[in-house]
Amino acid sequence: MALGNGLAGANGERSSSGKSDRLLKILSKYEGVVLLSHIHPDPDSLGSMMGLDHLIRTKLNIPVTLTRDGFIGRAENQAMVRCLKLNLTPIEEVDWEAKQAVVMVDSQPKTGRHTIPEDLKIHAVIDHHETSGETQGVPFVDIRSSVGATCTIVTGYLMEQQIDLPAELATGLYYGIESELTGFPREATRFDDGAAMYLYLDIDKDLLAQIQNARLPHSYFETLIEALQNSFTYGKLITSWTGELPQAELAAEIADFLIRFEEVEWSFCAGIYREHLVMSLRTVHADGRAAYVLQDVVKGLGRAGGHDRRAGGSIPLQSNSATALDQLRSTLRKRLLTALDIDECRGQRLVSKREQLLNLQT
Repeated sequence: MALGNGLAGANGERSSSGKSDRLLKILSKYEGVVLLSHIHPDPDSLGSMMGLDHLIRTKLNIPVTLTRDGFIGRAENQAMVRCLKLNLTPIEEVDWEAKQAVVMVDSQPKTGRHTIPEDLKIHAVIDHHETSGETQGVPFVDIRSSVGATCTIVTGYLMEQQIDLPAELATGLYYGIESELTGFPREATRFDDGAAMYLYLDIDKDLLAQIQNARLPHSYFETLIEALQNSFTYGKLITSWTGELPQAELAAEIADFLIRFEEVEWSFCAGIYREHLVMSLRTVHADGRAAYVLQDVVKGLGRAGGHDRRAGGSIPLQSNSATALDQLRSTLRKRLLTALDIDECRGQRLVSKREQLLNLQT
């Protein structure tokens, strides 16, 4: 399967230039490599770092540091780290030495999704997000928004170099692709499907099942109940407002759950995590441009990015007072309705107050 040389480039063209050769040539000048991703890394970023780690160690035989920026909270993500025995160094413990190359994976510089030093030199950026970052002056840039997962790009590198994959690595790359492409309609290209098919032959099916069926903590169900009790529909949109989130990723999980409601085409969830309002937006439309919609909604307040069907963002909170939060929620709701061309109207509860009270009494 000629996947490595057939992955779509940044503007969709087929390439046979050997991107992995260029990446390795740049990294070979350094004594080590640090891999970093966005804050609260997800399976696509974790799997991509795993793949690059194996690529660099195999071809260059230099040390590689995999990092963790922020907290990994989602149960499946924690299970991935545990089951695949990932050794992640907290970003605040990294010693940024000039003799080490820094590779940013599944993200781009200056997007507000990192806690790295502002003046840190980035030597390579590998990503699939539409969110534009500042990549000027970066020696190696491989950004392919036409591809559904960064793990697909990294799998292409490994195939170009004809490197055998251990079962744990194949599992991590496969789950990274799968997690990015779930939902309907799938944001997948034939390159993503080709990479997934190639990896599937070598994955550990038991490890994959453990990750996919990770056990859930009590706080998950408490937050889910709160989200359902505070969900409102506005025509084709459903919004959900939670209080404190035990993990930032829960906003995305709730938005994923609510978009399955048969009467809506868009779902939005927001909650508080560590003095930030964390948001996730989902749509059933393959060309919904969700990233740009959410960027318009948070303009001047915070940052957002993502894809056509999925987007996420955050707003730093100046105050946690009920009045300030109500005002912010009102602003976001009005902006979201405007962005989706929905007339201002009174929201209808997904679960009525009467039903909530009846449930409490039974």
